[in-house]
Order: sequence, then C-alpha cells, then structure tokens
Amino acid sequence: MPTSEHAEAPASSRKRGESRSRLITAAAQLFQEQGYAATGLSEILDRAKMPKGSLYHHFPGGKVELGAAAMECAGQVLQQTLSARLESRGSSAEAIRAFSQDLAGWLEGSDFTKGCPVATVALEQANGEPDLVAAIRSAFEGVIQALSDQLTAEGRTPERAHRLATFCLSALEGALVLARTQRSSEPVRMAGEELAVLISDSARA
Repeated sequence: MPTSEHAEAPASSRKRGESRSRLITAAAQLFQEQGYAATGLSEILDRAKMPKGSLYHHFPGGKVELGAAAMECAGQVLQQTLSARLESRGSSAEAIRAFSQDLAGWLEGSDFTKGCPVATVALEQANGEPDLVAAIRSAFEGVIQALSDQLTAEGRTPERAHRLATFCLSALEGALVLARTQRSSEPVRMAGEELAVLISDSARA
C-alpha cells in the first residue's frame, strides 16, 4: 500500500503540468492575436487565470522562455492539422486544399484577429531573442517537413519536394496576411485551390 506522500505526487505533478499548459495556451493565443511585443505578462496571467508569480515558477526564463514554448505549441498545432489532412485526404494536393480551408475557418471564427499562430510573432521577432527565433524556425520547418515527406512519397525527388513544400507554406502565409488586411478569407481559399492545382501538375510533370 503506497503512503499518502506517494499517492499525492502524481496529482501534484499533473497540476503543475496543467498550470504550465494553461500559461502556454494563453500566451500562444495572445501572441497570435496581437503579437509578442504588445502582450504583457499580466495579460497572459489574466487569460490563463493564474496568480502573479506563477509564471516565473513555471518559466524561470520569463517571457522569452514562455514565448519559445508557445511557439513550439503553435507549431505543433499547425503540423498536426496538416498531418491530419495528409492522412485523411490521401494526396498532398487534396490535403493542401483542405488545410487552406482550416486556416480560412480559423480566420473567420476569430473575426479575422487570428491568422497563422506562428507568423505574427515571426514577423516582429526575425532578429529578436535567439531562443524565440529558434522555436519559430523549428515550427515552420516541421510543417514544411510534413508536407515534403508526403510529396516525396508520391514520387518527387527530396529536393523538389522540399522546394514545393516551402513554396506552399510561403503562399499560404502570404495569403493569411492579405486575408486579415481585407477581412476576407477568400485569399486563403484561392491560394489553397491554386496550390492544389500546382501540386497535381507537378506530379504529372
């Protein structure tokens, strides 16, 4: 029979993990909506419904460490969304079309306040904190690699697959910026349709 001390440890560990996750989620949402520089620590704590002092308990490195964790989380959301489409649609062309619809839906659902969960921070932190920049780079690379792997599996050379995957992400990111400016998801949907055609044509070539 375990002692009460041992019995409480897993619950305590879960609670710490949940608190940390709440901070990461709150930070990722706020960074996506208004950027890294414009987001204060008090806003993150309010969104997460966490007491003052809890942030440095979970993230001794402060905002930068939390920001890197938030970008890692945001990158995982992007990659998992794309990977789910790659698995369910059966081809990279159809997956990109569906992925673009997901992105468009995120925009519409947030009244055009939320574009790519990584790009808002990426645009302002390109020459910022090294740990934050590294997390952003890794987030984008994960998405590119997921699509590149599928393109390679469909018969393209690894170099061609990587170039095509990079172009797809670049086009969708640009479309998201334009869509937020126009307050219309049409640029994202159009980009997805055109990229699907491009991918299909590249298979035939």
